[in-house]
Amino acid sequence: MRVVMFGYQTWGHRTLQALLESDHEVVMAVTHPKSDHAYEKIWDDSVADLAAKHDVPVLLRNRPDDPELLAALRESEPDIIVANNWRTLLPEAVFDLPPHGTLNVHDSLLPAYGGFSPLIWALINGEKEVGVTAHRMNAALDAGDILLQRAVPVGPYDTVTDLFHRTVDLITPVVRESLDLIASGQARWLPQDRSRASFFHKRSLEDSRIDWTWPAEDLDRLVRAQCDPYPNAFTYHRGKRLRIVKAAVSEGRYGGTPGRIFIPEGDGVVVVAGAEARSGRLHGLLVQRVRTEDGAEHAASDYFRTMGGYLTARP
Repeated sequence: MRVVMFGYQTWGHRTLQALLESDHEVVMAVTHPKSDHAYEKIWDDSVADLAAKHDVPVLLRNRPDDPELLAALRESEPDIIVANNWRTLLPEAVFDLPPHGTLNVHDSLLPAYGGFSPLIWALINGEKEVGVTAHRMNAALDAGDILLQRAVPVGPYDTVTDLFHRTVDLITPVVRESLDLIASGQARWLPQDRSRASFFHKRSLEDSRIDWTWPAEDLDRLVRAQCDPYPNAFTYHRGKRLRIVKAAVSEGRYGGTPGRIFIPEGDGVVVVAGAEARSGRLHGLLVQRVRTEDGAEHAASDYFRTMGGYLTARP
């Protein structure tokens, strides 16, 4: 089949690489210009560079709705469009143009976690597995009929970086198997159960701010979901922003006010957590490593030399 690819960052790069290594012909690639957005500078392998290396015509666009792009698509005569991590809405004039429509590859187990940053949100929410879905694009975002899904488990200590590497490795087999099913006429499309659907917005700095009324178990997952190279979960100590680089759930149960820097435990310092912390029945967050605004990283036991005081959501 003749394939046009829409994609961005490492997800798009892996998709284009899979297409180039397949039996199908890549006739054009469309990708976004480089961005200064914090999350778009992570995992930023260039689709444009890979396309150029293989003499594939490439177009840079923020939005895919201009006459020049539509004309180039028609001239390319694709049998199918394959999209992965395209960051803006594809209009119907684009996604319905090829005979086989558009196959979108999304890094969640749809219908759950449509939209943006699905791995981060899934880890924060304590999901037991994550994965990749290949589905046919329609007018509703991430809502089209599903062709193929592959899942991987989420371990109790996994970070979002661990999950990224596991799921990005699913892209090549998912793309290849999906296209082979479509080309051979063996594709079987399953409508999504929209009663199970969820949809998430792009993450921003505000989403990494620690709320100490969350239970320690949730805060532990937030820290792991914002591990390096992502913008770390952060709080404020004595008016200055402090990033929490590594943490865990405390062994003991501690009572008091959320955010209180309370007591050493093991290799860290326990901070009281949870809206019901006053009951004394909740675990705290065992903070193990922190990073200050100057970029210096410290063991929490070295940074918090004395107990007492509070970590707060704002200065």
